Amino acid sequence: MSARKFSLSQFLIALVIGLFSLACLFPFLMVVSGSLSTEKDIMQYGYSLWPKTITFDSYRILLLGSNRIFQAYGVSTFVTIVGTVLSLFLTSMGAYVMARRSFKYRNILSIFVIITMLFSGGLVPWYIIIVRYLHLKDTIWALILPSLANAFNMFLIRNFMLSIPEDLHESAKMDGAGEFRIYARLIMPLALPVLATVGLFVALGYWNDWFLGLMFVDKQELQPLQLLLRTLISNVEFLKSSSNAAAMQRISTQIPSESIKMALTVITIGPIIFLYPFLQRYFVKGLMVGAVKG
Repeated sequence: MSARKFSLSQFLIALVIGLFSLACLFPFLMVVSGSLSTEKDIMQYGYSLWPKTITFDSYRILLLGSNRIFQAYGVSTFVTIVGTVLSLFLTSMGAYVMARRSFKYRNILSIFVIITMLFSGGLVPWYIIIVRYLHLKDTIWALILPSLANAFNMFLIRNFMLSIPEDLHESAKMDGAGEFRIYARLIMPLALPVLATVGLFVALGYWNDWFLGLMFVDKQELQPLQLLLRTLISNVEFLKSSSNAAAMQRISTQIPSESIKMALTVITIGPIIFLYPFLQRYFVKGLMVGAVKG
């Protein structure tokens, strides 16, 4: 009898989660449907789960400017990979120092990090430091360095590291290991769940960021993909005025501005969709332990 109740409860939970997952899938399906719809159908019927008339005009038009899209893809991919690796390295090192109970000034360091979460110097001083003192204007590092250290992520990793027994540090010390070797060979493998979780947060932040490109990048070849998407959403007229305008008109009598936005959205979210399945098994464990320990 108890086994039946348990099975029924599992079924109900799975049903609720399945329905919720389908509800989350609907917006994505509407975006894909909008990218395959004609401009006339969107204006007349709005967005739907299935296009009334399937057309690939939006994707054909985007392929005419494929050089710029591929270039922006390369910039965003490089920034995401390099930024995520460097951010995890620096953030985890700071978290390790704050998690070491033998470190005399770890509480002072924690307070200093907390202050950065509560106060900031403002947009203008931040811009002046990046441009005048660090000379990052129109460089690829302007898209990476300003977002390297995040106080929330540092505390998330620190709380996870506090759950690791102190005896492991002591035994490693007795074997002659230094602090960096303990951090790299012992703590980092044990902290893999929280690192995967934080890495996903950081990667999403870098991939979806357009503000740094808008502030610090004027060169077209350094513009990230999301800035290109924002430019398109803000002013689709740049497609009509480009050198490929005549070819676009041959493809479609009307520039499908709305479906082009949806098509470019589909293109930009591709890598993130493939990233989730690899990190999903670490996500819940790393987030829960990092949030409640310490």
